[in-house]
Amino acid sequence: MNGPIRIANCSGFYGDRLGAAREMVEGGPIDVLTGDWLAELTMLILARTRMKRPGGGYARTFVTQMEQVMGTCLDRGIKVVTNAGGLDPDGCAEAVAEVADKLGLHPTIAYVDGDDLLPRLPELVAAGVHLDHFETGEPVGDTSRFLTANAYLGCWGIVEALNAGADIVVTGRTTDAAVVCGPAAWHHGWQRDDWDQLAGAVVAGHVIECGTQATGGNYSFFTELSGLTHTGFPWAEIAADGSSTIGKHDGTGGAVTIGTVTAQLLYEIGSPAYLGPDVTARFDTVHLEQVAPDRVALTGTRGEPPPATLKVAMNELGGFRTDLNVALTGLDIEAKAELVDAAFWASASVGKDEIASVTTEVVRTDKADPVSNEEAVALWRITLKDPDERKVKGAASAINELALATIPGLFAVAGTGVARPFGVYRPAVVPADLVPQHVVVLGGPRTVVDSVAPAADVVVVPAGTDLPAAPGGPTVRAPLGRVFGARSGDKGGNANLGVFARSPEAYAWLAEHLTVERLQELLPEAAGLRVERFPLPNIWSVNFVLHGLLQEGVAASTRQDGQAKGLGEWLRARVVDLPESLLPAPAGPAAP
Repeated sequence: MNGPIRIANCSGFYGDRLGAAREMVEGGPIDVLTGDWLAELTMLILARTRMKRPGGGYARTFVTQMEQVMGTCLDRGIKVVTNAGGLDPDGCAEAVAEVADKLGLHPTIAYVDGDDLLPRLPELVAAGVHLDHFETGEPVGDTSRFLTANAYLGCWGIVEALNAGADIVVTGRTTDAAVVCGPAAWHHGWQRDDWDQLAGAVVAGHVIECGTQATGGNYSFFTELSGLTHTGFPWAEIAADGSSTIGKHDGTGGAVTIGTVTAQLLYEIGSPAYLGPDVTARFDTVHLEQVAPDRVALTGTRGEPPPATLKVAMNELGGFRTDLNVALTGLDIEAKAELVDAAFWASASVGKDEIASVTTEVVRTDKADPVSNEEAVALWRITLKDPDERKVKGAASAINELALATIPGLFAVAGTGVARPFGVYRPAVVPADLVPQHVVVLGGPRTVVDSVAPAADVVVVPAGTDLPAAPGGPTVRAPLGRVFGARSGDKGGNANLGVFARSPEAYAWLAEHLTVERLQELLPEAAGLRVERFPLPNIWSVNFVLHGLLQEGVAASTRQDGQAKGLGEWLRARVVDLPESLLPAPAGPAAP
């Protein structure tokens, strides 16, 4: 039996810290270097890149990082596995090969594709694959309008590439956890029906795939941590049974604690049955233990067979949009907003009812008796969206006519009359047997890997969690975040919001009091939405999914926070009646 394999992360998104690959390779022992460059919005960005530069729809920053660390990785036997290939994994692999040639190095480079369904859409629809929107049921319609259509592949193409001797593996749209699960499965020789082992690796991959979010980045209780001016990236050391230890290189900023790991476990999830192409990982079976400073063990994870379908992320051009902001200063804010709105449409070249989508909001950031000019300012915000670029530009230009003719104190703080294209995200599913993975070692043959998981009848029943009764007694009006942490994010047009406690007593109160109805009271934007609630007593957490909060996805959302990154912190700022016994003693900030 092989010993554990240490898999490091050096990127949580396209644009993350460029020096992270070198930090992880040179900062301590690792066996595999991975990174996640893709998100649903990133695929749209890469599509626009590919329009300008055919074959260039990949993350070029990864190629830059390979130039920095390729030699050291080869010298130390460190494998590299990444989804930076995006829409053009073959182009990314060739670019890496050019770097290797420039450096006089000779790595074996492989790429995995097969995820790109865009050229196959007419064929699939003709064969009866409906590709209906899995939230709304809307039929796919004319497939020629799509810019991207990519299935989420699993880990077995990566395993095949590593078995073929690859030093560097570049993939297209795999799941975020696949770049971790693949090396673990290869190293330990797991089989496709090793559900618990695969599930454990998926959980570890989920924890580290967003980089520094596992080591204190974006953490609710950040004031308790030090070194966040340059937070270290994480690694996962995965054992043969699928258990893992999450850590970071010694001497780096941030921390790995039960809290930081719990927060990342909650990021962008839905049901505790976390669906994937290789396994359904049961997040309600994970057990966390702080085994040493900056070391958290993940044990007990159970797995079930995956669904027979793969998720497909599709993006289409939604039209053109412009976002305008007008400052409303001082007194009579509501009256000023009414006049600005009326004057805007009186001056616009098209009527309000002629624009496909108009969203207007007054953002009350002003304060009573303001001590600075900024504290006196509220915002009138308007977003215009339409398939016709000329309509959007024509209407937006009306903002100029308001400058000297309407309200006192008006000034534009952001936005122009420029109409920019935006994308609409559409999720669907496709039968897994229709999307095999293709593995190519540069200079060698193409190998086809089946995406279908073996059939099995496995149902996991999570063990019960012993909890105390919810605390009663005297209460204090205080922000929810004095006791509870949160982590939120986007999943297409939906948002997830995970809330976690740091003691069993606090979780007992949370589970009893933070119902769907109470959440909708605290966050009025959710009042008219379908909200799902998923308790996770094993990690003292409750997860919510707010359907439709982000409208048609991040690129189309008209919310100020289009990715729902701040949703959890908004909830934490709401004042509620908290038991006195749960409130911590005040603590000073940690050193930077």
